[in-house]
Amino acid sequence: MMRRIALFLPNWVGDVVMATPALRAVYNTFPQAELVAVCKPYVADVLTGSPWLAETILADKRGPREQRWRAVVSTLRAKPVDAALLFPNSFRTALIAYLGGARRRIGFARYGRGWLLTDRLQPATDARGRFVPTPIIDDYNRLATTLGTADPGHRLELFTTPADEAAADRVWQRFLLARYPRVVAFNPGAAFGAAKHWSIDHFAQLARLLTTRLECGIVVLCGPAERALARDIADASRSLHVFPLSEEPLSLGLTKAIVRRCDLLVTTDSGPRHLAAAFNRPVVSLFGPTHIAWTHTYFAQEIQLQKRLPCGPCQQRRCPEGHHRCMRELTPGEVYAAAQRLLAGRCEVPHAA
Repeated sequence: MMRRIALFLPNWVGDVVMATPALRAVYNTFPQAELVAVCKPYVADVLTGSPWLAETILADKRGPREQRWRAVVSTLRAKPVDAALLFPNSFRTALIAYLGGARRRIGFARYGRGWLLTDRLQPATDARGRFVPTPIIDDYNRLATTLGTADPGHRLELFTTPADEAAADRVWQRFLLARYPRVVAFNPGAAFGAAKHWSIDHFAQLARLLTTRLECGIVVLCGPAERALARDIADASRSLHVFPLSEEPLSLGLTKAIVRRCDLLVTTDSGPRHLAAAFNRPVVSLFGPTHIAWTHTYFAQEIQLQKRLPCGPCQQRRCPEGHHRCMRELTPGEVYAAAQRLLAGRCEVPHAA
């Protein structure tokens, strides 16, 4: 009988969202077990409001002493762990689970950590042994089924708290967003690197199209390091109907609550893209240097736009060619057409431009 299961969560916001089908399956399959999340501090709030977790252990090698590996190992050993699901592929994650006393350690046998695992999964490779781009959501689901769940499926799921919704209410009231027939959120940031960015001018042109032709109100999302970017997009739009969150008290909970109530999200390939799917909100996703296959979630209300170029997808944080064509050649008109289809309730063309 499983009494305590440690879930070593992914290290990126979007990846944690893609793990939610597997997490839900574990919760439903082992209702008597305590599920313990082990995660980086900056992703802990992704699952806030969820009924799934009994405890969260923060783990950060650069954090305070109580978050370092020795403290995490001690915390895990204080109560017996029957199984650990290792969503990250790092050696450190497997070592902590091993030293923490987890009896079963389920993960992918990468980075020389196979000997630390009891259940070793193999990633998809081609005949030459090279990794094949496959949806990471399917890899996460394999971890859950190896533990003993049924197929978790692909439905992403998140929750908000009353505090999150109250913060979103204040944004709606401050900008009088209820007056618009549709509210569209822009997510221009990308923690991966500059290669994922769509230009300020492109976002500004798209905002003008949506506000003038469809009478939309626009909310520009941002993280603490992206306040200036959000302001610049609003300023460049030269529109009274584009509202940056740059002056708001920011939190991941606020972002979740805003995405949950918007009619559409337009986003780079970054974490908030998956928030839209988790709240069943239509989303236009702008891909440049990254393989769509890695983060494909099978979400029916997503239109993925990507230019097919000889140099890409390169998977680089900065354009190695210096031209950034993969994002520069995605035009505001193309993105507007995709947004219009989704706002009209039609999603017949779900993939690349």
